[in-house]
Amino acid sequence: MAAAKAGLVPWIIPSSSAATSSPLFSAAVKLPLRGRKAEKDVSVSVAFNPSGNFDISAFDSHDDTDKVEPPMPPTSGRYEVVIDNDSIQRLDLSPFQTATGITSPSSADPREYLDRSIGFTINYRREDAGDPRELSEYPDIRLWFVRLDATYPWLPLLLDWRAGELARYAAMLVPHQMSLRMGVVFNPEALELFVMSKVFVVYPWLKRHAVPKPRLKTSDMARMLGFGIGDQLFDLIDQYDHYQTTTDSL
Repeated sequence: MAAAKAGLVPWIIPSSSAATSSPLFSAAVKLPLRGRKAEKDVSVSVAFNPSGNFDISAFDSHDDTDKVEPPMPPTSGRYEVVIDNDSIQRLDLSPFQTATGITSPSSADPREYLDRSIGFTINYRREDAGDPRELSEYPDIRLWFVRLDATYPWLPLLLDWRAGELARYAAMLVPHQMSLRMGVVFNPEALELFVMSKVFVVYPWLKRHAVPKPRLKTSDMARMLGFGIGDQLFDLIDQYDHYQTTTDSL
């Protein structure tokens, strides 16, 4: 399967950090698991499972030493987007627009947001207080993030990565399962497609805004989710952009 996958997308390579630690790529994220066990916050990880085995119990009986350390605190001064049941149910993106000042996709300059970053506070009131589902498992919350991502497809680049916002954002859009030991275990093919779609959006967007080192910034984003991007892919994108620019000027 790995050979076939490499032949399909030769520009994607496993993250070096993933290869040196374990078959699972893990990135720290704080996602409190509301389980059928004790009601308490549990620091869990985001795991990429290349074997495609999703027969995973939510409460694995492994030792706690397998768990990844919790992420760093939110970046000081970041743009904080607060959403609640009302904005979620109405698919209202105004909380994002008000908090960040980004009123339209064309109004955002990445240089203004790369340092401060963007994070989310989700004040979601559950109808059933005993509902064990994570926020990323509620269809209405996921639909709100689907609309947000469709409107601002380059947004993953601007999130507060170190506080786990990129991982949580991906969980809203990519099929996954929950595991107490491994955290969010993504469907590998779906995660690969998500990463590639963001590479095709983010890299040209950075170039249009003359942001320094666009390849490095795009690669860093992909690496946070367990993928390395080869220069051959960026060369192909550059070649097409040059061809398109030349054609448009004729």
